[in-house]
Amino acid sequence: MAKIVEAEIRSVLSTITAPDGGNIVDRGMVQGLVVRDGHVGFSIEVDPAQGNQLEPLRKSAEAAIMGLPGVLSVTAVLTAHRGGSAGGAPQRPVAAPAPRPQGQHPGGNKALVPGVKHIIAVASGKGGVGKSTTATNLALAFTTLGLKVGLLDADIYGPSQPRLMGLSGRPESRDGKTLEPKQNYGVKVMSMGFLIEEDTPMIWRGPMVMSAITQLLREVNWGELDILVCDLPPGTGDAQLTMSQSVPLSGAVIVSTPQDIALLDAKKGLNMFRKVDVPVLGLIENMSYFSCPNCGHRTDIFAHGGAQREAAKFGVDFLGEIPLDIQIRETSDSGRPIVASEPTSPHSLAYGEIARKIWQKLDATPQRAAPRIVLQ
Repeated sequence: MAKIVEAEIRSVLSTITAPDGGNIVDRGMVQGLVVRDGHVGFSIEVDPAQGNQLEPLRKSAEAAIMGLPGVLSVTAVLTAHRGGSAGGAPQRPVAAPAPRPQGQHPGGNKALVPGVKHIIAVASGKGGVGKSTTATNLALAFTTLGLKVGLLDADIYGPSQPRLMGLSGRPESRDGKTLEPKQNYGVKVMSMGFLIEEDTPMIWRGPMVMSAITQLLREVNWGELDILVCDLPPGTGDAQLTMSQSVPLSGAVIVSTPQDIALLDAKKGLNMFRKVDVPVLGLIENMSYFSCPNCGHRTDIFAHGGAQREAAKFGVDFLGEIPLDIQIRETSDSGRPIVASEPTSPHSLAYGEIARKIWQKLDATPQRAAPRIVLQ
C-alpha cells in the first residue's frame, strides 16, 4: 500500500477553492490533520454564517483525498470560528440562536434524526463503570419489548460498540451521501469504529468531535425507530454537550458503580444534564455485587446501594442494579451480549426490567422539541 504523506494531502486540498477566493489550505482553513495507517482526518474551519451552505465543500475535500493511492478512509468535519474563513484563532462552534420547529436542525426543514421517536443518552461521570456494556444490553432489552431500536456509539475516542455488538467492516452508502447503519440482533448500529481500524487513535480536538457526532446522527439512514440509544463517552465534555444541545434528547440514564469515588463523578453527570434541561430518567448501579459462581457467596466488592441512595438524594428514580458477573463480561467480549445470547438469564431479565421502566417513562412523555442553542 502506498504511503500517504501529509504534504501530499495538503497539496490536494490546495485545489479546493475557499468561499472567499483562494484555496482552503492557503486561507488557513485546514486544521487538525491526522494521518494514521491509511486513514485521514481533518477539520475545515469556516465562517459560522456560511456553515450551512458549505457542506458541498466538505464533501469535495473528502472526495479529493479519497482519490489518493493508499487512502482507506477520509473524515472531514466543518468547524466554525468567528471573523471569516481566513486566519484567526478558532473559537467554539457557533450555533444558530433562532428557535426552530420541533426536530429540525438549523440548515432547513429536515429533522436532524428523521423517523426517530425518542433519543436517550446513556452516560457516566467516569470511565470503567460498564456504561457501554449497559447501553448495549439496554438497547437489546428494548427490542424484547417489541420496539424498533438504534444504537449510536458517540464515544469518538474509544468506540466499543463494534466489538460489543459483534460487528465489523465499513458501512455502505446507497446514494453516496448517507451511511447505512450496521445491524445485528435486531438493532441498527453506527460507530466511528466502523470507519477506522480498531487500534487507530483519534487525535482530534473538541470541535472535530462535536461535528463528527452531529454527522453520525444526521448522515445515517436510521429509518423509523422507536428509540435511539446513544452511548456517550465518560465525563461531561464536548460529546455530552453536543448531544444535549443539538438534538431533542428525551432523557439521560446515568450508570455508576456503588463506590463513593464513582458516585462523585456520577453526580457531576447528573447535574450537567439538569443544567442543559435534559430529563434524568434515572440511575443504574452496575457491578452492584459479586456472587461466587461456585459457592454462591455474595461479596460487595465496590460497596452496595450507593447509587440508590444518591438517586433518592437527588430526587430521581433508581432504575435497578446489575451484578459484577463473568457471564456479562464473557458475552460482551465475544460480541454476544447477554440479553441476546442468554435472554432468560437473571441478568438479562434485570436489563429487561430496567428497559421496561425507561420505556414507560418515555411512552408517557411527548417528544421534546429540539433545544434553542445560544453559545456566548
